[in-house]
Amino acid sequence: MSQSIDLGFGRSAAIWSNARDRMSYERPDGHTFSLYLSGGAGTRRLDGGPDARGRPGVLCIMPQGHSSEWEITDFFEFVHLYVPDDQMRRMFAETFDRDARLMALPEVTFDDAPALALRLRQMTEAILAGGHLLAEEAMTQAIHDLFVDPRYGGMRACTISGGLAPHVRRRTLDYIETHLGETIRLQDLADIGQLSAFHFQRMFRASFGVSPHGWVAHRRVARAKSMLSGMEPIAQIASACGFSSQSHMTRAFKLGTGLTPSAYRQRQ
Repeated sequence: MSQSIDLGFGRSAAIWSNARDRMSYERPDGHTFSLYLSGGAGTRRLDGGPDARGRPGVLCIMPQGHSSEWEITDFFEFVHLYVPDDQMRRMFAETFDRDARLMALPEVTFDDAPALALRLRQMTEAILAGGHLLAEEAMTQAIHDLFVDPRYGGMRACTISGGLAPHVRRRTLDYIETHLGETIRLQDLADIGQLSAFHFQRMFRASFGVSPHGWVAHRRVARAKSMLSGMEPIAQIASACGFSSQSHMTRAFKLGTGLTPSAYRQRQ
């Protein structure tokens, strides 16, 4: 494993690589989603799955209780999303307003699923950047796209046009400002308005024009700018503003201002 991220409530994601190996999955707890990022032509399933090999962009889904055996003869890199069964059912029920017992997750090997692959690539970028909220947003959208796909559930896509109620907007922004120096979870924000994470992030964007991650990133950069007028070390400022590292702050700060924190401080 090269890098991983904790998504809260037992959910997580990790970037892996492997070469010349033999792997077995024996009825694991929880559900695993796998997207091949690079390589994969040397990977095949040995236990009666489809007679195919991996390649960049293909998806595998290993539901809870799944068993499989794999042969790997060449280097490849992939991202895994891990979701406990109770959390998967909760997200399904909240997003689609259906009984959690109706959730059925298919076993999938080397499928092309562009919408879902896009979300898992976004999650990969979030892992590399240390962006917990961005990764959680990508996961939430991925769950929606999974069950909307006719092959994996065929649920009716959720259409949301309205924004958050005024009192929910105020409470949400107050929460963000109060917890800006901490890890902010999408589910915690959604709980403020008693909404599903999926509905909340759509309604937040309708209200503010950006995603929750985009808003939080902007506010963290704004706080960092004000703190850079002092003498506090940049690493301490990064921590106080909720960035996962100084390099994470530098990337976000340069994206927001066109300058590195050091260059910005020198201009003050």
